[in-house]
Amino acid sequence: MRAIIYMFLFFTLYTSAQKPIETTSIKKTDIVFDKLVAIDNFGTIFYLKDDVILKKVENTLITYNNLQLGNIASANAFNPLKINLLYKDFNTVIILDNRLAEIFKIDFNSLIPYKNVTHISTGHDNTIWVFNQDLQKLELFDYKSRTSRAQTVPVQSSVLDLKSNYNFCWLLTENYLYKYNYFGSLVKKIKNIGYTELAETNGDIILKKENKLLYNKKNTDNIFPIKTGNLLINQFFVTNETLYIYNSEFLQEFQLKID
Repeated sequence: MRAIIYMFLFFTLYTSAQKPIETTSIKKTDIVFDKLVAIDNFGTIFYLKDDVILKKVENTLITYNNLQLGNIASANAFNPLKINLLYKDFNTVIILDNRLAEIFKIDFNSLIPYKNVTHISTGHDNTIWVFNQDLQKLELFDYKSRTSRAQTVPVQSSVLDLKSNYNFCWLLTENYLYKYNYFGSLVKKIKNIGYTELAETNGDIILKKENKLLYNKKNTDNIFPIKTGNLLINQFFVTNETLYIYNSEFLQEFQLKID
C-alpha cells in the first residue's frame, strides 16, 4: 500500500513538473529580416538584414554596416548602449552605441596571445564574453585593457549558443548547458538532450528543441514545455514574460503565463 502511495506521489509531482506554460497571442507583425537580434520593452527592434544591423523605432530606421569586415556572424544588444557585432571571418568585434555609431573595435588577430573567437555576448562594464576556439575556453574579456578578467576550464564539445546578462553567462554545447558567474566559476550544468538554441530573460532560460520551446526557471532544474501550437519557430526572443517567434514571414508576439 505504501509503495502505491509513493508511486502516486511521484507520478503527481512528475506530471506537475511537466505542465505546459500557456501563451496568449498579442500581435503579429509583417516584417522580413535575416536574424532577430533583440526587442526592448518599448518595442524597438534590432535585426540583421544583408549583413547590416538595423534599429527600428516606430517608423524610423537607423543602420550600420561595415563592408570591409564582411558577414556579421552574430550580434548582441542586451546592453543597447554597447551593441556587440562579431565578424568571425576577420576575427573582429565592433562595439556600437545606441545610435549604431562605432565606439570600439577589437581585432583579436593583433592581440598577444592570439584569440580565435567564435562566439560573443555582453558582459558588465567594458567586457564581453568570448569563446576562444583554440583553447576551448570561455573568457570575460576587457576590451579597453585588452586582458581577460576571468576564464573557464575547457569544455569538451562543440559550442551551439552563448547568452549572458551582467551577472551570468550561459554556454550551450552539444553535451551540456553551462552557467557561469562573472568570475568564470561554474554555477550549474544541465545535460543537453537535443537543445540547439537558447534565450535569457532575468535569469530564466528558454531552450529550443526541434520545433519546440521549453522554459527553465532560474535557480531550478525544472524544464516546462511552452505551448506554441503548430507555429514554425525559425527564430525566437524573450524579454520579461513576452515571447517573440519569427517564422521568416511574420514576427508574432505572445504573453507567457508563468505561475
